[in-house]
Amino acid sequence: MAGEIEARLQALGLILPEVPAPVANYVPFLHLNGQLFISGQLPMRDGRVAVAGKLGADLEIAQGQEAARLCALNILAQAKAALRDLDRIVQCLRLNSFVNATPDFVDHPKVINGASDLIVDVLGQKGRHTRIAVGCASLPLGAAVEIDAIFAID
Repeated sequence: MAGEIEARLQALGLILPEVPAPVANYVPFLHLNGQLFISGQLPMRDGRVAVAGKLGADLEIAQGQEAARLCALNILAQAKAALRDLDRIVQCLRLNSFVNATPDFVDHPKVINGASDLIVDVLGQKGRHTRIAVGCASLPLGAAVEIDAIFAID
């Protein structure tokens, strides 16, 4: 029987993607002292970066928000792989977000709202989190956004 969070995903018409394999020498998630750390996730779809480019140059805010949403879905997919049951999530504590952007781009928070909104939509009050949204000169595989997460778990 599907849990509360799985039911919410279904009601929202969201399907968790296949868990992407790490692209370097790290683990995709780590449990420690009631916390689950999810490594940085890119906007992957079907094994490829779905949204590549630089905000403020060749991408608009809406495209960055879609990239952030895909990162959030990949975060939840990694959490499911780690926990097997997303209802074990007590709280999303933090999203650390990086936006591939030009030096004059200043709307990083608007871009990352794509991920924040999805996490809250799926987890409800358990999805309310702290976060950081910063710009950077480049990201792995040319991705528009990369986001990692920290969850409190039971």
